[in-house]
Amino acid sequence: MGKWFKSGAPWIWMTGGAVSLSLVAVLGLLLLIGWRGLVYFWPHPIYEWQLEDANGNKSVLIGEINDRELVPVERLRAAGIPLEGEEREQITRYLVKTGNREFVDLDFRWVLETDIKSRTRPAELAMVERTTNGNFYGYIVGVKEDGNELTTDLHPALKRVLARANALSAQANDLQKGDIGRINYQLERLRLKERRAELDDKLTDQLKAELASERQALNDRYQLLEKELFSLRSQADRDAITVKDMRGELVTMPMSKVLDVVWPNDMSLLAKVGHWFHQIGKFVSDDPREANTEGGVFPAIFGTVFMVFLMAIIVTPLGVVAAVYLHEYAGKNSLTKIIRIAVINLAGVPSIVYGVFGLGLFVYTLGGSLDRLFYPEALPSPTFGSPGVIWAALTLAILTLPVVIVSTEEGLSRIPGTIRQGSLALGATQAETLWRIVLPMASPAIMTGLILAIARAAGEVAPLMLVGVVKLAPTLPMDGNFPFLHVERKFMHLGFHIYDVGFQSPNVEAARPLVYATAFLLVTVIVSLNLTAIGIRNHLREKFRSLEH
Repeated sequence: MGKWFKSGAPWIWMTGGAVSLSLVAVLGLLLLIGWRGLVYFWPHPIYEWQLEDANGNKSVLIGEINDRELVPVERLRAAGIPLEGEEREQITRYLVKTGNREFVDLDFRWVLETDIKSRTRPAELAMVERTTNGNFYGYIVGVKEDGNELTTDLHPALKRVLARANALSAQANDLQKGDIGRINYQLERLRLKERRAELDDKLTDQLKAELASERQALNDRYQLLEKELFSLRSQADRDAITVKDMRGELVTMPMSKVLDVVWPNDMSLLAKVGHWFHQIGKFVSDDPREANTEGGVFPAIFGTVFMVFLMAIIVTPLGVVAAVYLHEYAGKNSLTKIIRIAVINLAGVPSIVYGVFGLGLFVYTLGGSLDRLFYPEALPSPTFGSPGVIWAALTLAILTLPVVIVSTEEGLSRIPGTIRQGSLALGATQAETLWRIVLPMASPAIMTGLILAIARAAGEVAPLMLVGVVKLAPTLPMDGNFPFLHVERKFMHLGFHIYDVGFQSPNVEAARPLVYATAFLLVTVIVSLNLTAIGIRNHLREKFRSLEH
């Protein structure tokens, strides 16, 4: 036994076991997040309950089963619920998603097993996904197409009017965000141009006339586009559906407010799978709705990826230059030792401290100075003097800078000194040796540092709350208006989206599945970015492997 311990085999087995347990834990966590998030998009069956409480009050309930739990009978009795004659110790109760929020008090309600007289799953029950007020459950009893009421062949008619309404709504949204948004942007630029000329005392009568002419042309174009927008909305409002809800009332909804209509109880397995993929696609590509509790997360995905790429562009040259100086040029003295200690200690600073630093230095000091120097016409409204994606990227670049420096230095130290000496002996300067030989050979290590930086920066939330991230961003940091990239704008982020939906949502039960779905999506984005960087690193490693021999 003593020889076995001295051989080191136990430590190998212990290390292997610890790594295996860690992998199992990580994979288990990812599977849990993925399951709880992706199951949200599956079309769940819709039930119709006949209820009667202890006081004899009868009612009808329509909705999806969101959760169930066993509740002790004593706890229910203590809450004032009469359960005479009940001999069981625990009773099942169901959390039902009822939707129809404009007609009921809550989206979700608990139903005791003892109150259920019957439960059916009619094939005709439909779920209507809407742009506002969440889902609506009931029976489709009528369709209005071009103002004409239809009561037969509802499914084909509904598909026609839904496709038409969605197409008109898409055209209206494109018109509003595209041409109309571009005109508003140009009008604002004209206002700032006039204000700048006024501040510089260059606002002549000729310039006023030119600006007025341009403004009038834009306003004329705006009026035409506005009429076209109202026409599209009017056409969409000519179609409607009538739904009979759980109260027995008929509710008419314009198709312009309807996104989709499905009959989950009447869907085959193949249809459910197709609908599941369709819902996932909408989640990834659509904008959020209803205070982030519904809709998609595309602005958050775009903001996360854009911010990470911007951070990578900033941190890579800074980290490489610092590492090259420390390893290739700086002498081995007390100052160098202090710098190395400072770099290592920076990696342990809490991220929120970097957020405060970024807010004070970048936003208020640097951004405020830029506004006073280059954008005085926009003051007191800040341009760069408010949180934005550029300041978030700079803050995270400083936060991840130690990682890139240390990793690059490790790569530089692994390059044999004979390679440098051979290059210098052949007549190359130190700068040429560094640029053509040393840095290419160290590029895999640089990519390793960048991978670690991306992994940390993509998941950070605390500093971003101070320097640029918001709950809802009206526009993306990139659009069709010059200069196309607007790095001063605020942005959405998947990590902050998870925090907002999980802890700030007014509808906790509706938001809970989205927390898991967004978390799984964030992990997927980080893994995709890292795999891309790892692929580049492996390519560079194979490319320069021959230089090591």
